[in-house]
Amino acid sequence: MFTERIYNFSAGPSMLPEAVLAKAQSKMLNFGGSGTSVMEMSHRSKAFVDIFDETKTLLKALMGVPDSHEILFLQGGASLQFAMVPLNLIGKTGKADYAVTGNFSNLAMKEAKHYGEIHEAASSADQNHTYIPAQDQLNLSKDAAYFHYCDNNTIYGTEWNYVPDTGAVPLVSDMSSNILSKPMDVSKYGLIYAGAQKNMAPAGLTVVILDKSLLGLELSHTPTMLRYQTHVDADSMYNTPPTYNIYMLGLVLNWIEARGGLTAMERYNEEKAAILYDYLDESALFKACALPEFRSKMNVTFVTGDPDLDAKFAKEAGAAGLSNLKGHRVVGGMRASIYNAMPMEGVSALVEFMKEFEQNNR
Repeated sequence: MFTERIYNFSAGPSMLPEAVLAKAQSKMLNFGGSGTSVMEMSHRSKAFVDIFDETKTLLKALMGVPDSHEILFLQGGASLQFAMVPLNLIGKTGKADYAVTGNFSNLAMKEAKHYGEIHEAASSADQNHTYIPAQDQLNLSKDAAYFHYCDNNTIYGTEWNYVPDTGAVPLVSDMSSNILSKPMDVSKYGLIYAGAQKNMAPAGLTVVILDKSLLGLELSHTPTMLRYQTHVDADSMYNTPPTYNIYMLGLVLNWIEARGGLTAMERYNEEKAAILYDYLDESALFKACALPEFRSKMNVTFVTGDPDLDAKFAKEAGAAGLSNLKGHRVVGGMRASIYNAMPMEGVSALVEFMKEFEQNNR
């Protein structure tokens, strides 16, 4: 039994900042003198509407979301967006382009095939998704209603190091695992979606940022609840939203702002990732899986080359308070997810443990 908090390297739900958890704890029973928890508030109450508005305003400011785009707080995870995106956007031409650089982009493409003609514009499957296709490797369709890609691949540990240029074709990106980890130009995107459970809030909230010019294109049989227009018209309150998770997102956004915003967050994440990748590059036992120029700063995948030794490492690391380092079942090995909330001390502790493990298992 641990008497202190462990370092949780889970890919999601992931660790939250301790300062955020402590603040939420302090207001758990009585938020702002209301005599009730945020968990118990009506989503129509003034107290919660104030929380909602503040969270939405802060997210817009931190990410630089232009007035041309709408922010939605939805449910169903990124997986529901695999259907909502084509249902709402593919109607313009009946066609869409997908780049497959990992498990979730592949699942998104498979789901989209239920709703239109889907073209695989690029794939990294030929090298087990260890790289990201370059711009000149994208086989783009001029008549696509949109181009979809996953900006960071949690399972394989790769991240796009550029924003695809698709001309007049709207960009759609799954940013579940690296949203809020760096500054970005939201105006370049037709739609961004992200499950909150990695960098934003507890599981249960999905954030969608949508160019309002793409509204009104949904297929005729799209259910009311799956129409973006429904949620834009109701300001994300067509039904009861995930109220407590929206509150927690607001606390996380304030935490990021206090640390210097997304530019400072990016520098911090780069420093953390460098500590781990530098060790992997010099290690005689451990090897990073992703090619150097495409390595994710959020999800670091690595192996020893021996599945039994990989399993031993994950088990011993867990016993030492370094949890959830076992790789995804699809690829095996190890994976250290070092999202925004993972402190530098956690990454340093992992590297020190890896050095000791390497010394003892030569």
